[in-house]
Amino acid sequence: MDLLLWGVLPYVSLTLLVAGTFWRARFDAFGRTSHSSQSHESRLLRIGSPLFHFGMLFVVLGHVVGLLIPMGWTDAVGLDDHAYHLMAIGTGTVAGIAAAVGIALLVYRRLTVTAVRRSTVRGDHLMYTVLLGAMVLGLTATILNSTGMTDDYNYRTGISVWFRSLFTFQPDVHVMAGAPLAFKLHIVFGFALFALIPYSRLVHMFSAPLRYVVRPYVVYRRRDPEPTVDRPAKRGWERVS
Repeated sequence: MDLLLWGVLPYVSLTLLVAGTFWRARFDAFGRTSHSSQSHESRLLRIGSPLFHFGMLFVVLGHVVGLLIPMGWTDAVGLDDHAYHLMAIGTGTVAGIAAAVGIALLVYRRLTVTAVRRSTVRGDHLMYTVLLGAMVLGLTATILNSTGMTDDYNYRTGISVWFRSLFTFQPDVHVMAGAPLAFKLHIVFGFALFALIPYSRLVHMFSAPLRYVVRPYVVYRRRDPEPTVDRPAKRGWERVS
């Protein structure tokens, strides 16, 4: 089971992510949108969407720093383990709460606004379930770890080491044996979410309008309702001399 979860699942999830993203870009370019429902309701969306997106941005950045930067690097620049955890817990808690409040507002909006609920497809239910599960488990693992209820587990010497070993195609599955259950469930839900991204509305994160900054200008001309030159109207087309 350890080999399946920590040695096979990550690569299966990554394969589905890359293959699905390529397929959507190649055969469904105009379908890679968030299927915005702003026209149905905008008050809750204006609050929930920025909270969720900016909160998730800092949550992802915190995961990148915590998983990819070894402990020896932060020790080398004079940032001890205690100071690192205080900074990580402080910023991570604020970002996590913002993202959680944002997604709660968006889910509440989707359940209570009739027009938005009718525009929800079956895949959205699975996507929201996995996304909420990953977020709740992540916050739970952070709270349990910060309060000492997980025997002061240091994920930088366990989960981070395993995660970096994935890039060498030699996953150290035995390191994950000592990880608390909340962390393990959070990781499983996280990889399930990665696999779902190309096949859900979350694929819009790869649809940044990069060509917009280099496209030609769009010239708008105003048509004068009263032409200054009187010209008799002609039927059909005019012959070019």
